[in-house]
Amino acid sequence: MKIAPSILSADFANLQRDIELVEKCGADYIHVDVMDGQFVPNITLGSNVVSAIRPVTKLPLDVHMMVISPERFIEDFANAGADILTIHQESTPHIHGALQKIKEAGVKAGVVINPGTPVVAIEHVLSLVDQVLIMTVNPGFGGQKFLPECLEKVEQLVKIREEKGLTFDIEVDGGVDNTTIGACKKAGANVFVAGSYVYNAENPKERMDALRAELA
Repeated sequence: MKIAPSILSADFANLQRDIELVEKCGADYIHVDVMDGQFVPNITLGSNVVSAIRPVTKLPLDVHMMVISPERFIEDFANAGADILTIHQESTPHIHGALQKIKEAGVKAGVVINPGTPVVAIEHVLSLVDQVLIMTVNPGFGGQKFLPECLEKVEQLVKIREEKGLTFDIEVDGGVDNTTIGACKKAGANVFVAGSYVYNAENPKERMDALRAELA
């Protein structure tokens, strides 16, 4: 079970401090949300920021690309130090080729689907990926309410993975806190992105400990 704090909710003026904070608190990944203002209505970080934070932590950088035509930027993010590049099925008509490009760049590949996208839309590329991310909110902003109906897709993925003998991780992102992470685990997820729940707290360590306790 892996916890991946999202720096979308961190203090951008103190990213090193906030990354080191969650690393000391037992984070397994650092989740980096990349938004282009087109695929989602927000603009965040680019590959230059990934390059800047790469020397700050030894944790894997789990880069979630919420951008149109992500294949344009795969090489940049791979060279910047991303360990996992996760791209949306909805963001490109060439999802198979884009995932191949990620693998060719020497980075782990992930595919994401939004709340309104069914699992069948990615079933044909599951053999290519190391991770599948199920959005449990509509992407674009942190602090949204968890959508429990999305957990049906996690259950579907577990079944497909078993039937096809695949090994990809199942990640959930959006509204994950101490009241929802247990249901995510029960459905079959094993990577959990938490942003505002951790970083908006007075004591982030207590929040990280609470998440870990629910996964025990």
